[in-house]
Amino acid sequence: VLFIHKYSGGMVLDSAIVVSLGYVITTTTMIYIQRLSQREELILDQPTIDLKFVGIILFCLGISGNFYHHYLLSRMRRNGEKEYRIPTGGLFDKVVCPHYLFELIEFWGIFFISQTLYAFCNALGVTFYLMGRSYITRTWYLCKFEHFPKHVKALFPYIF
Repeated sequence: VLFIHKYSGGMVLDSAIVVSLGYVITTTTMIYIQRLSQREELILDQPTIDLKFVGIILFCLGISGNFYHHYLLSRMRRNGEKEYRIPTGGLFDKVVCPHYLFELIEFWGIFFISQTLYAFCNALGVTFYLMGRSYITRTWYLCKFEHFPKHVKALFPYIF
């Protein structure tokens, strides 16, 4: 996704560093906890239902949808244009941030694969974070674009 971004303005370096560092720390911690959970002396109860296959499907769906919607966003700006327009195509007619929706699907897929408390808390935290980000984005769209359709939700089609 990094290589297809085309911003209307400069991205604040501080924000990029904080978000990137957050992902690195979260991923490193998740891998460490997953390794710890496989040590015999630390194994508690194994999940009664194996959700790895469902998780893999969710992760693949999420990463594909996320990439596709970032690709649609990147096609909006040709030849160095800076003007912001309302995105179209894909699920942009249903939600303001479909790339966030698919990112959530990725994180819930990771939880289903690992089935650890940390992965659950991580997916839940990312859900609330992206709900806030998408809500702010929708509010900005409503203020900036007079004819922005009111039926387009922030993150979850028809709901929020």
